[in-house]
Amino acid sequence: MGTIRSKVLFLTTSPRTPEKMIPEIELLSKNFEGMPWNEYTQKGFMDMLSKENFFNGEGIKDPAFSARDRINRGPKSLGFISLSPNISITPTGKALLTSRRTDEILLRQLLKFQVPSPFHKPTAGAADFRVRPYLELIRLVRKLGVLKFDELQIFGMQLTNWKNFDIIVSKIEKFRNDKVKNTKSYREFKAKYLEKELRKIYASEISAGKTKTRESRDKSIQKFLTTKGSNMRDYADAAFRYLRATGLINVSHVGKSLSIVTERMADVDYILETVEREPCFVNEEAGYVKYLGDVTLPILYTDNKDSIVERLSTDFPSVFFNPNDTIENLKDLLFDLTEKRKEDTIQNQVKEIKDYKLYNDIQNMFDLITDNKIYDAPLMLEWNTWRAMTMLDGGSIKANLKFDDFGKPLSTALGNMADIVCDYGDYMLSVEVTMASGQRQYDMEGEPVSRHLGKLKKETDKPCYSLFIAPTINDASIAHFYALHQMNILYYGGKSIIIPLPLKVFKKMLEDSYKADYTPNPTHVRKFFEHSEVVVKTAQNEQEWYRGMLKAAVDWLRL
Repeated sequence: MGTIRSKVLFLTTSPRTPEKMIPEIELLSKNFEGMPWNEYTQKGFMDMLSKENFFNGEGIKDPAFSARDRINRGPKSLGFISLSPNISITPTGKALLTSRRTDEILLRQLLKFQVPSPFHKPTAGAADFRVRPYLELIRLVRKLGVLKFDELQIFGMQLTNWKNFDIIVSKIEKFRNDKVKNTKSYREFKAKYLEKELRKIYASEISAGKTKTRESRDKSIQKFLTTKGSNMRDYADAAFRYLRATGLINVSHVGKSLSIVTERMADVDYILETVEREPCFVNEEAGYVKYLGDVTLPILYTDNKDSIVERLSTDFPSVFFNPNDTIENLKDLLFDLTEKRKEDTIQNQVKEIKDYKLYNDIQNMFDLITDNKIYDAPLMLEWNTWRAMTMLDGGSIKANLKFDDFGKPLSTALGNMADIVCDYGDYMLSVEVTMASGQRQYDMEGEPVSRHLGKLKKETDKPCYSLFIAPTINDASIAHFYALHQMNILYYGGKSIIIPLPLKVFKKMLEDSYKADYTPNPTHVRKFFEHSEVVVKTAQNEQEWYRGMLKAAVDWLRL
């Protein structure tokens, strides 16, 4: 049992992206089913996980703690894994691993997540918890139409008791009215509003002088409030990601806001009308575990055959189907048709991209990412770079992304392959992107980039190159790629030709392609990487090689 000391809404924050639970749950179940969840199995699990291609973590200082963080939070809290008396996968966990409709499985579990529960008991000093967080946040989005990230952070995180729902709505409406009247910068306005709310939330701690945080020896009130505000932001970010994964919620990356998917409004209204708001089985662990493990609860709008028939008739009026078929077959048909619509939408996007119709949109998106004006910049950088590569030079360009039902980027996929793979027929190109900078860029990306390139070489048996794009390139990354360029490492399939480019230089390459009086082709791209083999032989060090490739990049169509 975990104790909750929080004064604001408690949500699961690990893993950061809910889809990443799936392979980790499968790994745990396959190798540790029936064993006790203790330090031995926790270390064993992390040892196995760190060797998997889909693992994106950094160095592990405390394997047992890392294992508990990954499994006890999301997988256990949402009822996919049981750890007592021994490790076992629950019926909902099995459904998550086998179902084609993972968003439906996740939605049911998020609606069941509650505080208090036998897993999460608030302490005497915690907020007055009486809430199913995700249910109430969906209600908040539905009530307001659009919920901004800042509104979720400042006010949504105060929704610890469902009976306070109307109070939170009133606070957000007042915030919006005050924002209209504000004559100073929005950043200053938001900071003052957040501080005012934090001082109310933590009034007892401030008056008692209990302002020291675990992360710092600084006992100042300002440091205390900054830390608490940052924690609220982390929880709001987690809420964004988990709600988005249900398929019910749209995320505006430019507006940094949530809204209900228009086509799923009936689903949301059904949930809000039928799902009980009160936490249940608060002191009955056996009952709560059984409840979490029930794959049929809570009942959704799509569990009614008439609802499925209505959606099929509305969304796909030209498709003939038998309304008397089983509900599972009708659900599968709806899933297949939705997937086909998504693929058609993406292919239509590709056609527009290849015709350079989205050139300005792509360049503007890169500017928004660079200026930190976008929500989930890593996802949007990966998606926009896929669009840019599709426009740049032909070929078959595949993004390792998960798209929503309408062809919009939903989440980055598992880390077992490059972010983007370009097939040009006689050679392959992997493209890796990151928002990371400084030493963290090298720590996170250095080895995976070369590993993904080596994997691509083995799978295709073709000449393969790699492009590494980031807003800024760290010197350690440059040195690493320079060294691999000259080292014949069997594990990576020989020498690794990986070119690091800052985003502004890549944007210039796009501009040159757009302005050219002909359509660049894959030969032009290959010449750029072949030129690196010439430059690396004459360069005296990694910086000289890097400068040479930057010079080549801004003149790449004339190499």
